Amino acid sequence: MGFLRRSLAVFLFAIAPLFAAFDFAPYQAYIDSVIPEVKFGLSVRSVSTGAELLNVNANEYFTPASTMKTLSTATALHFLPLDYAPQTKISLLGTQQRNVFTGEVNVRGEGDPNISARYYTDPMIVLYAMADSIKSLGIDTVRGNVVLDTSFFAPPWRPEHWRSDFFDYYYGAEVTPLQFNDNCTVIRIKPGAEDDTVRVSVVPDVGYVKVVNKLITKTAPRNKRGRKQKLKWNRALDPVAPIVTIEGEFDIETDSTQFVIPVHGALGYFRAALLKAFSDRGLILSENSVATAGEKMRTFSFSSAPLLSVMDEINQRSQNLHAETLFRNAAAYMYGVGSVENGKKLERRFLAEMGIDSSGFEVYDGCGLAAKNKLKPTVETQMLAKMARHPKGEYYVNSFASPRIGSGSKRMQTLVYPWFTRFKTGYIAEVHGLAGYIFTMAGDTLSVAMYLNQTGKNKDADCKNTMDSVWIALIEWANNGYTSLLRMRDMWRDGMNLKDFDERLEYFSRRLMKTPYGLGMMGEGHIDTVEQKPMVYLDSVDCVTYVEHVLAMADAASEDSVFSMLQRIRYIDGKIGYRTRKHYMLVDWVGEGKFARVLPVEGDTVMERTIAKKDFFKSKKMRYLVDGKPADDPKVQIRYLPYEKARSWAKETRSDTLKVMGVAFIAKAEKLDATHTGFVVFKPGEAPRLRHASSQRKQVVDMSLSDYLDSRKGKLPGITLFEFVPQQ
Repeated sequence: MGFLRRSLAVFLFAIAPLFAAFDFAPYQAYIDSVIPEVKFGLSVRSVSTGAELLNVNANEYFTPASTMKTLSTATALHFLPLDYAPQTKISLLGTQQRNVFTGEVNVRGEGDPNISARYYTDPMIVLYAMADSIKSLGIDTVRGNVVLDTSFFAPPWRPEHWRSDFFDYYYGAEVTPLQFNDNCTVIRIKPGAEDDTVRVSVVPDVGYVKVVNKLITKTAPRNKRGRKQKLKWNRALDPVAPIVTIEGEFDIETDSTQFVIPVHGALGYFRAALLKAFSDRGLILSENSVATAGEKMRTFSFSSAPLLSVMDEINQRSQNLHAETLFRNAAAYMYGVGSVENGKKLERRFLAEMGIDSSGFEVYDGCGLAAKNKLKPTVETQMLAKMARHPKGEYYVNSFASPRIGSGSKRMQTLVYPWFTRFKTGYIAEVHGLAGYIFTMAGDTLSVAMYLNQTGKNKDADCKNTMDSVWIALIEWANNGYTSLLRMRDMWRDGMNLKDFDERLEYFSRRLMKTPYGLGMMGEGHIDTVEQKPMVYLDSVDCVTYVEHVLAMADAASEDSVFSMLQRIRYIDGKIGYRTRKHYMLVDWVGEGKFARVLPVEGDTVMERTIAKKDFFKSKKMRYLVDGKPADDPKVQIRYLPYEKARSWAKETRSDTLKVMGVAFIAKAEKLDATHTGFVVFKPGEAPRLRHASSQRKQVVDMSLSDYLDSRKGKLPGITLFEFVPQQ
């Protein structure tokens, strides 16, 4: 009775508590043993329905770290046009006489974070273009002032809620409307002569960052075992000025090393770089403090990269300065000035327009460095799910990282199918986060938000590995059976040149010969709480799933439609769920009439039976429903060929052409319709053969139909033959 799947049944999206969908208990035990005393939160939500499938402390507030960027980028994408590109504008306010411009060169910064070498071979290229644009007017001398217009952003340039030590590292660069080289620079160190200071270079060097060099080149001593001892050195940044001090001892045998520092006084850094570009391009600047601005003579606009490229940097590579800049850019676009308060105001407006309770987010910056940032994982997955359905949702989802890409370059390395997920990572002290999407072969997408807070003395590597393990388990849970689907797609391609429907049925049924027999190995995967077995499974088959898989491949118009065809065959109207599964072969499966219909045979007859569906569903703690209402057991008429006539028919029937039809073996029990099924294969001049998944032989076999019927004497009233209805 391979077609009579037995389990408890409740359709997943028809009830409120959905948390039995994924058994989290083993993972909670794992977390408790590997990283004890942490605060863990997890929310998993269906994008297609909005229903939350799993909630582990997801209504509590968590520090999100860099996953806060998902809100910043969602807000920006919602309000900004897709062709939005941050600009820097050079305006000449004054007069030109021959080759001399007199007046003010106004440089208005509108938050372009990519005046750098990110998309160019040289970080100076955009600045050179600015100088060249002025020179294109025939100007080689500027008499007056270069004025930096920073009104697009409101200070402070250092976010108020960041830890003070963050400003000593590249990820804590100042947030300014005019930026150069990510407001950072590289300090390169090479050994000098013995007992002399090391050789230092600043890259790029625009004459702004100063290095106080107290780092002495030494030959590292060796211990008694002859092993070289490590020399110690450090670097320290002036809290305000663009000065870095290096001191200690540096091994003379070290080839070189380098480190990145944020440039304190970032606006001065931009100015120095721009003036260097003027000088390199032969544009003479004769500054005059008393020179005044005149009428606008000309404006040049420059942009390095569009919105979507900026979003990639934020969500894939977790660039903090880009996130803070976009946070302010979107606010300035909508409210005139880019400030933290306007950024927060715009995010609240975004959430309101998306129908999300903004109290689920407590926002203090755009990138997630502020320890005061908080969010509820359940609200985060609401936002992610709504963004996946957003008109610009495809751009949003594709901006996220993935295994081996961006901040996920070293994450989930064991994941066999990395294309099933996109995510945004997050990390600050004692905080780890992962938020993003898991794609399913059923066509749904899951939004996921996972957090570890208060990690204490637990190792960061253990925290990341634990989160990755849970994430991978979710992917495998949502895509159980994907390997089998790939096999079906491969087989479909192998048989794609077969156009005749009977040839396709014969071919695919033959390809599954010797597949092991296994009763009830399929279910509804993550879509239903009742039988979370794979929706596609070819490691073993029972009699019905064998027929269903073969028919799906024969009917599918393309390899991409194999999965959806299988679900249409198995479920009423293709709606996946235990309740909508076609449990009874003749009453439900053939009786539906879409994929098969009973074939009249000379000598057949009709019996009437009452199928005990009420008892069947009652045993599963369910009610038998028709159109959503309780119903009585259905009374059906079953057309069948009585046993003795079936034996004679099986011995005598011949065919002139290849023909494949289905057969159902009628049950003796009055409350059932059939107990077994398979294919009847007719080949020219041969008696019909039965190709079926045999519980006796424990595999898919091909045998004489007559021999099979002989072996079932006294065990079945007869057979029903049905023909398949091609879908193409």
